[in-house]
Amino acid sequence: MNDALLRLNIALQFPLQEFVLSMGFFLVLVLEQIVLSYKEQPGWSEETHSLLSADSRVPDHPHVHVDVNAHSAVRAVVLVLSLSLHSVLEGLAVGLLQESGKVLETCLALLIHKCIISFSLTLKLAQGRLRPRVILSCLLLFSFMTPLGIGLGIVLTENADPMQQLIRSVLEGMATGTFLYITFLEILPHELSASEQRIAKVIAILCGFSVITAILFIKI
Repeated sequence: MNDALLRLNIALQFPLQEFVLSMGFFLVLVLEQIVLSYKEQPGWSEETHSLLSADSRVPDHPHVHVDVNAHSAVRAVVLVLSLSLHSVLEGLAVGLLQESGKVLETCLALLIHKCIISFSLTLKLAQGRLRPRVILSCLLLFSFMTPLGIGLGIVLTENADPMQQLIRSVLEGMATGTFLYITFLEILPHELSASEQRIAKVIAILCGFSVITAILFIKI
């Protein structure tokens, strides 16, 4: 984003990158609260009957305690949309490459990355109490996004300008904000609220953070 602004001869004192990331965070927050507010209306259960699986529909009972927010269908769908946008941007980065060796290297890394993300996404959708057909539709949508991004990248290679780079950076920043929301307000609170294997979960989180930090340090 700084490079795009520099090429456009725009000097900003305002922290634009952080602002865009925050907008992605609040975008998911606002959308989720709107959907959840609509969900609390009396006719919601009938209208969403086709999306939720049979075992996810729990009858109203004052003595039944269910964590309705954990692995909610709304957040699962938001995660699909966020990952889809992220996949388009990843494919866009591949499509913009011009060196064949770099393209093969990036595609191999992307393939390994997608295998892990696809497995995690499928698990998350299954926990979201969605019907199998809805899960399959979400996975198909996710799988088509990277090839779409590659195609767009190839097209943009012929006419790359700073404005297009700035737009891509804004989309990347908003996608990052959505991931922050999903991670810190959905995944971590749910996992750490359970009483089983607390220390092991914390160790796993720290190990994952340490591995990513080490990779970034090695690249530098």
